[in-house]
Amino acid sequence: MKNIRHLFFLSVLTFIVAVLTLSSCNSSKNVNIERGTGYNFQAGKPEFRTSAFGYIDEKKGPNLQIRAEIVKGSLIYKSKFDSLWANVAIDIQVQDISDPKNVVSSKHLERHIATTDKSIKSTRETMDLEYTMKVKPSRYRVVINVKDLNSDKNVTQSVETYIPETETGAYSLSKVQMYGKVNGKDWNPIDTYDVKGRVDSLRFVFQVISEKTDKQMTLNTRLLRFKADTSYARPMHYSNYSPSSIEYKGIDYDEDTELQSNQRILTNYSSVFIEYKFANQKRGNYRFEVTAKKEGQDDVYKARAFSVKSKNYPAVSSTREMARPMIYLMGKKDYKKMMAISDNDSLKKEIDRFWLKHIGNASRAKDVIQMYYERVEEANKQFSNYKEGWKTDLGMIYILFGPPWYTENHLKEMDWYYSYNREDPDYSYIFYQPKLKNKYYPFYHYIFQRNNYYYTVEYQQRQLWLTGQILRRQL
Repeated sequence: MKNIRHLFFLSVLTFIVAVLTLSSCNSSKNVNIERGTGYNFQAGKPEFRTSAFGYIDEKKGPNLQIRAEIVKGSLIYKSKFDSLWANVAIDIQVQDISDPKNVVSSKHLERHIATTDKSIKSTRETMDLEYTMKVKPSRYRVVINVKDLNSDKNVTQSVETYIPETETGAYSLSKVQMYGKVNGKDWNPIDTYDVKGRVDSLRFVFQVISEKTDKQMTLNTRLLRFKADTSYARPMHYSNYSPSSIEYKGIDYDEDTELQSNQRILTNYSSVFIEYKFANQKRGNYRFEVTAKKEGQDDVYKARAFSVKSKNYPAVSSTREMARPMIYLMGKKDYKKMMAISDNDSLKKEIDRFWLKHIGNASRAKDVIQMYYERVEEANKQFSNYKEGWKTDLGMIYILFGPPWYTENHLKEMDWYYSYNREDPDYSYIFYQPKLKNKYYPFYHYIFQRNNYYYTVEYQQRQLWLTGQILRRQL
């Protein structure tokens, strides 16, 4: 049964990755708004993120910069000479999109990690790789395969970028690259849509690609914040969301707040890098956008969208990060009372008291707590969009019930089954994509089909968690 569940879990994850990739390539103003990659999470496999950036070096010409960040805690470690060892193979292939058979470059790399620190098995630290190559102006697809040599499991991810070929007097803009800084340290690239709340400064970099010219160019930039749903998922037996509600729409691109704007005039320039810096913003969804205007030519628009989330996202580390997802196991009044505790030490004691009171046995409670927050973090990695993955309807069901045994995908609908009998109403759950007027909606957004029938089902599942029976019986 475990193998069957694992296979179906992998199938739904593959579908999710495909949808996310398709969404990111066909969203608002299409390729003009960058949103970064997902967490590329598949249970038991290496987790990594990748990015590609095309630019013009005035001495070396067009270049392609390729980055990969491999999460060290997602690798398998073996003991060797009183140390823990991980071995990874990375294969990079660069394809010219105008001619898919034209493989511009292939590169094979191997990296090793040796450490005596056992906590590396759960760390979110990354092993960073960077590879730069000379290319000609074109659109490129970069395909990266990361293989854990200790487990023989691998994951593939691809991203696209471009280097425009500008005619005499013409111009273009590169993609917008995003960086973050924590506690005054070095700037580090941010390759995901999500930004950790502990990042204290943001930096956006792009290149004006142009031949040497004295024609004036105007760069107008804006930092926008969008109204979005931030609530946790409602109980399974509640009524469904109204189509006019923000919970249904998720994010409202028609309602934005301009936080900052700037205008810069360029004269007597060629291909030049431009950067803007901001203090990190409070939790929410944002877009940094730039519009370039040059007399006698069409405007060029580029943007980088992002979402500021919790301090350690997608990990759950701080006391308050651990408290928030407990809403799925508590009544509203008790939850509200707990979250009103401002002192972190007192909040931690309240969390421990809650688990021990219900489960009774400290050792069993520890195992249940570990399992619960593993589910929360996995939900963050799989279902993250305009809000934290654990807050989504998919995330709530995943946390309470685990990965589905079977899945079926239909147009605008996805079905999760937790029983061999797919007609079993207790464990057959339907999710649907809301009908949104905005054709540029970029997110993987599914809403659970609620029904008051599920009151007993949800109550029984909560009891499995609160008694510790979830360790022996998933349903």
